[in-house]
Amino acid sequence: MLLNLHSYYSLRFGTLSLQDLISGMLAGGYDTAVLTDINNSSGSLDFIKLGRAAGLNLLAGMEFRHDDQLRFVAIAKNEKGFREINDYRTKLNMENRAAPERAPEFEQVFVIYPLSKLNAFPLKDYEYIGIRPIERTRVQLMDRKVLDRCVILAPVSFRKADYTLHRQLRAIDNNLLISQLSPNQTAAEDEVFIPRVKLMRLFSDLPQLLANTNRILGQCSFSFDFTSVKNKETFTGNRYNDKQLLHKYCIDGFSRRYGRQDRVATERIQRELEIIENLRFSSYFLITDEICRYARGRNFHYVGRGSGANSAVAYCLGITDVDPIALNLPFERFLNPKRKSPPDFDIDFSWNERDEIYDFIFNRYQTGHTALMGAMSTFRSRSILRELGKVYGLPKGRDRPLGA
Repeated sequence: MLLNLHSYYSLRFGTLSLQDLISGMLAGGYDTAVLTDINNSSGSLDFIKLGRAAGLNLLAGMEFRHDDQLRFVAIAKNEKGFREINDYRTKLNMENRAAPERAPEFEQVFVIYPLSKLNAFPLKDYEYIGIRPIERTRVQLMDRKVLDRCVILAPVSFRKADYTLHRQLRAIDNNLLISQLSPNQTAAEDEVFIPRVKLMRLFSDLPQLLANTNRILGQCSFSFDFTSVKNKETFTGNRYNDKQLLHKYCIDGFSRRYGRQDRVATERIQRELEIIENLRFSSYFLITDEICRYARGRNFHYVGRGSGANSAVAYCLGITDVDPIALNLPFERFLNPKRKSPPDFDIDFSWNERDEIYDFIFNRYQTGHTALMGAMSTFRSRSILRELGKVYGLPKGRDRPLGA
């Protein structure tokens, strides 16, 4: 019933954690909802995973905005639709383009426009107009054909008690004093959880909207497999050749690192290779090795660090330059037989050589197998005091506690 949830991944807009949304759904009597954070989908998979544990049917989408204007809400019918949405958002980001007034030609995605877009253009089969609770009286006298293209859009962005926090975040985002915020720069105060029974009662005079909303949700499913590893399965095309190639590269590096007669190192390497093969991570090591080989071929200096330095195989391959045997570092801290998820190799490159490494990785493995990771910056202690001081017009220096 809820097509438009915002978490705090709707940056400087939403205030609710993913668990807050789950709790709000349960308290409100909802079993189905779509997380549509603004211009990103960072929380979607975790939200769906949490929802499954709570017995909820959770779906994924995205709200496309430009500045403070809602363009449209995209709801994935399935995993393919979720990829369509993310590919489109990525395309806009890479081309530094704003979300347009009209959604692109999606195949596995429902699109919801705000009421202001009514009659702006002919709607395709997968496109609808969203009617908010406060707008329902405006559409009650509309023609049935129009209502057949409408759904309930009841956004959730914060708790009722958090509206001031939402306004503070909007002021920070727009670099304004909080008193300078205009109504179109903030969400409406009603973007809170409305109990399901109350929401259905509000739209009881508009049964078409209830039916359309339920029909859309009924056509969506998200069966993402959270248990399997999504890494590229093989390096050479089959596991046997991966095993042989990794063994060959290890032997080549073994002589250089340990000499041919080191029995302790030989036993360690054999044990590591057995664990790597049994866990099917040979391709993972070979891919990392190829990146490092390319760097060495270009005379790029790099540093392999983190728990990957506990691997003698990585040391022989040249991924790391730390001898784990000499330093008595256990391989099991990096990878052990009970571990199901792949380990992490942390490899640092110089800032002025990093872009070429990115180009090599993306060209070698193509965009379908590669991605850049991002991090979310959060407000902490001094930074939030400083930002709040700005929106309330405090002069610089007043963001410090007395005596600091």
